[in-house]
Order: sequence, then structure tokens, then C-alpha cells
Amino acid sequence: MCLFSYAEDPDPDEQAPAGPLFVPVRTEAAGPVLRVFRTPLGERTAVGFSRRDLLTATLGAGQPAIPLAEAALRALTEPLGIDRLVVDPVLTAPAVTTGPVYAADAPARAL
Repeated sequence: MCLFSYAEDPDPDEQAPAGPLFVPVRTEAAGPVLRVFRTPLGERTAVGFSRRDLLTATLGAGQPAIPLAEAALRALTEPLGIDRLVVDPVLTAPAVTTGPVYAADAPARAL
């Protein structure tokens, strides 16, 4: 006989709805286009932020965004084969430099 009741334990695979999200977009001539990101392992993922200030802290003040419900964001990314949604990510890659890269700046490699 089991002494513990597991009826109250949450299932880690069951997640509560995220609610309204601020979703990063690119501004194109036809209108806003959803930005898709990659996880550290290279899997494509949708990203949403629960607050505008979290989006700004992660992606910068100039990042345009639109408000979307979680269900709407999932509906937009499903036809693209994207089933992962990351809410409020905090780890990001360093900003990309816009300057040219010269061979002289690269470390020497042994053959």
C-alpha cells in the first residue's frame, strides 16, 4: 500500500497557459513578421514575453513586438513545424558585431 497521495502533485508536462504575450516581430513592407529563434541545440522555437520590460531587457529597446495570446502564437507556428514555445527567456547569445572580420584577427591554427 502506498502511503503518499500523488493526486495533488503537478505533472511537469502539463503547463499552465501563459496568457497574453509580447511576441517579437520584424517590420516588413507587408506588415509585422513573427521572429523565430533557436534553442542552444538548434531547435526552432517561438518566443514570447509576459511583460514588455522583459522583452526590452532581453532583445533591446528597439525590438518591435505585438501582443498575442499563447494559443494564437502556437497556431501561427504550428504550420511551420514549430511546437516549442519559450516564455520569458533570459539567456541569449552575445550581440552580433557588424564590423568586418579579418583573417589577421583570427587565432592561428595548427595543421
